[in-house]
Amino acid sequence: MKRLTFIFLAVITAAQVYSQGWQVDKSHSAISFTVPHLVISDVTGNFGDWDIEVTTSGEDFTDMKVKATVKVASINTDNAKRDEHLKGDDFFNAGEYPEIRFNGYSVYKVDDKNYKITGDLTIRDVTKKVMFDAVNQGSVKSPWGQTVSVWKATTKINRFDYKLKWDAKIESGGLVVGDMVTINLTIELVK
Repeated sequence: MKRLTFIFLAVITAAQVYSQGWQVDKSHSAISFTVPHLVISDVTGNFGDWDIEVTTSGEDFTDMKVKATVKVASINTDNAKRDEHLKGDDFFNAGEYPEIRFNGYSVYKVDDKNYKITGDLTIRDVTKKVMFDAVNQGSVKSPWGQTVSVWKATTKINRFDYKLKWDAKIESGGLVVGDMVTINLTIELVK
């Protein structure tokens, strides 16, 4: 019985050590977006206040779990008036829905660098399944002895699916703010 207990404890300890948590280096990471403006241009923006947790039990990231929380009030498009409009009920309604959340639960490794990360994206009170096309830029040892892994990921969503409802049109009939939003992440992870 003692031997069985020892083996059980050894297996649990090994599993805990092998499960690898990663910390995000925010100074080398960004969450940004691009949306069409007046049909022929784009507006870009970013969020300054967010957190991402990444865990995996292997070096190939195929069982990676991702949890992200973005504070809507931290939106920045380099235009204060536009940012206030985006925080209002026409778009995010930051007062009632202060966070955007992503829960990534499935990873498919396409090849050595390319992955598909599937999860639930919640904006306002709507949750929908989305898939990010992700590229693992590689892993290196930093001069301080840490393992660093850099990821770039992108997805497109239809903002109307998430009740970002403002729909003013230009004279030709196109939207002032396009319906499709491209979300871009550059994330530097430190083990």
